[in-house]
Amino acid sequence: MSYKSILVAVDLGEHARERVRLAAHVADDFHARLIGLAAEMPAYAGAPYGPTPGGGYCLASVQEAVLNDLRLAHETFKETVGGRSRVEWRSTLDFPAAFLGVQSAAGDLLVVGRGDDGSPFMSVGPGDAVMRLGLPVLIVPPKVDHLEARRVAVAWKNTREARRALRDALPFLKRASGVVLISVDDGRGADDARDALCLLQSHDVSATAVHRDAYGASTAEALLEAALDQAADLIVAGGYGHSRLQEWAFGGVTRDLLARCPVCCLISH
Repeated sequence: MSYKSILVAVDLGEHARERVRLAAHVADDFHARLIGLAAEMPAYAGAPYGPTPGGGYCLASVQEAVLNDLRLAHETFKETVGGRSRVEWRSTLDFPAAFLGVQSAAGDLLVVGRGDDGSPFMSVGPGDAVMRLGLPVLIVPPKVDHLEARRVAVAWKNTREARRALRDALPFLKRASGVVLISVDDGRGADDARDALCLLQSHDVSATAVHRDAYGASTAEALLEAALDQAADLIVAGGYGHSRLQEWAFGGVTRDLLARCPVCCLISH
């Protein structure tokens, strides 16, 4: 198993170039193609229309502004990937989450930012991406432009989401020099990792297990501390969430982990 097609969401945020650069390096590592994606829906609702002075001009102006945003995003993508040959660009006038939903059929892995530094009209929240798209999502924190993934920490809990994340991360795990499964006891006991370790061994992945007690800290804090103690530069976790007014939001542990995490997180649902 490997990643053969990697998608990266591109917007006009200050960390977009770093994210594209990281995605390009990951694509190089796996000999995969890289597809840049951008979408923005014109805010037609704010423009006058109908038989009003300048109505038609305002609508055209709104659309032209969005097309210019997409051109700028494409330029960012082209300049950052340089002369790589296996690259592709896709963009359109649409809501970003809806567009990514359609394009996700073309990829094995999606690379996104945290969604808090770009235009709200172009960026997609990681919660939407993880919960709706059906593929693993690599979430890149600000000021990170490279991922070695030599030491990988897996947040282990014997749930559907964690089991899915473990399997989705296998391409990274098989390349890593160190893999550790971290189980956190939040007062209800830490889940046994022996079966997961045996599964990884069957895939030629050598891994160890670490159990941590929360000791009054949050589960996310205990998990992050354990991962950083292991010098991990990638954390793998299941995405837990809920629907809120038709929008997906991360559950507490996943949300808190991403808010504090200085390294990349691969999240699956």
